[in-house]
Amino acid sequence: MNFLNSVLKVFVGDKSKQDVKAIMPLVNKIKTFEKALEALSHDELRAKTAFFKAKIAEGRQPFEDQISKLLEEANNTEDIDRREDIYQEIDKIKDDSYAATEDVLNDILPEAFAVVKETAKRFKDNTNIPVTASAFDREISGTKDYVVLEDDKAVWANSWDAAGKAITWDMVHYDVQLIGGIAMHQGKIAEMHTGEGKTLVATLPMYLNALTGRGVHLVTVNDYLAKRDSAWMAPIFEFHGLSIDCIDYHQPNSDARKKAYNADITYGTNNEFGFDYLRDNMAHSPNDLVQRPHHYAIVDEVDSVLVDDARTPLIISGPIPQGDRQEFTELKPKVDDIVAVQRKYLTGVLAEAKKSNC
Repeated sequence: MNFLNSVLKVFVGDKSKQDVKAIMPLVNKIKTFEKALEALSHDELRAKTAFFKAKIAEGRQPFEDQISKLLEEANNTEDIDRREDIYQEIDKIKDDSYAATEDVLNDILPEAFAVVKETAKRFKDNTNIPVTASAFDREISGTKDYVVLEDDKAVWANSWDAAGKAITWDMVHYDVQLIGGIAMHQGKIAEMHTGEGKTLVATLPMYLNALTGRGVHLVTVNDYLAKRDSAWMAPIFEFHGLSIDCIDYHQPNSDARKKAYNADITYGTNNEFGFDYLRDNMAHSPNDLVQRPHHYAIVDEVDSVLVDDARTPLIISGPIPQGDRQEFTELKPKVDDIVAVQRKYLTGVLAEAKKSNC
């Protein structure tokens, strides 16, 4: 087999090297934005996020308009078959909208990645970054000590606490990390060796996909990593007005956990994500759901999560508050009574019909 692999590599080439070669033009394109972004003020750099979001919204708007018209028709029709057809049309349009959004993301990817890299560079090179205070800055300044309000300014510090560890930001994305970020956005597995900064790599596709407003999940193998990474990377995202949370901080089925899932970027462990999914499938009403529709996820230590941990199934049972009480046994007599009344009524109607025919 090793000999066969060697022969294939001679004629076909190494698959990983081919993938990297295909990605390099994008890496070079990312670097073409660096000079222009360096010349921007802090406020102008942050305005890029609003620009990206507007492009995504513009690409989705025709599909949203179609969906709105179909929903209005569905609400006004009493034809059940037509309503079912409408919802099937809506599902197809949503698929088309997703594809159109993906096209926009691929289009803005080089500049968006460059924005994240420039943001990381500014946090590295500046102890404090003053910007015009936004509503989001004012909101998080009450809970995050690395954002301080001074009149109409918000001052961002480059030092903060990451799950009990004090850190000063000192990282900027190298080419290898840009390659890894592109590969992850494309749905590929990016193998990063220890020390190559896979935590930093994830900031690139997470920022890009969070621009859609439909949520990004970062799945880790243990709660320490989930809490540490969510706090460690948070200012890079929050600087651009993206909300961050970690489900492992909050109790299952709580409002706080539901709010965490509604954040732009949500960190958590594979078990907690899995159990929340199972609980949602047992929910009695939409209000009991904590997760929103899934959009994009990155799985850290993918071999461990999808292979090793997958051999231990997630098992959850619904609560049995009254022990031996069985609803079937309790409801069966009532159902029998309803059926008996219906049978008696229909028998009488049939008898009257026969008399009329005679």
